[in-house]
Amino acid sequence: MDAWEGPEDVLRRIERATNAKDFDEVARHLDSAAVYWFTDGSFRGLVAIREAFERTWRTIQDEAYTLSDIRWVIRTDTAAVCVYNFRSQGTVDGRPFDARGRGTNVLHRCEGAWKVVHEHLSRAPADA
Repeated sequence: MDAWEGPEDVLRRIERATNAKDFDEVARHLDSAAVYWFTDGSFRGLVAIREAFERTWRTIQDEAYTLSDIRWVIRTDTAAVCVYNFRSQGTVDGRPFDARGRGTNVLHRCEGAWKVVHEHLSRAPADA
């Protein structure tokens, strides 16, 4: 990791690693006690988060995961919080899959590196 890397860079690295299905790279950017809230459950710690990612990768074939409209609502020298829209496209059981939603990430800077301590993803309501 570059010493000058900011939370924006970390978020994009996680996005790329997610699309590459490389959880080891994702994990480099997560706090060991991170908590992830997804539509299908809550996951605490790297082992549980890995299992959630890998289950998704097995379910959604050829997934393309993208983030857009990223807005940093808090940004200090040691903490950053952003909200964004996400989209997951691929196939599930041979049929097209397209999910959209909203996300929140909380990062903290510890020992010179930005790490995600919390992510919350939820499907967008039909009127969003």
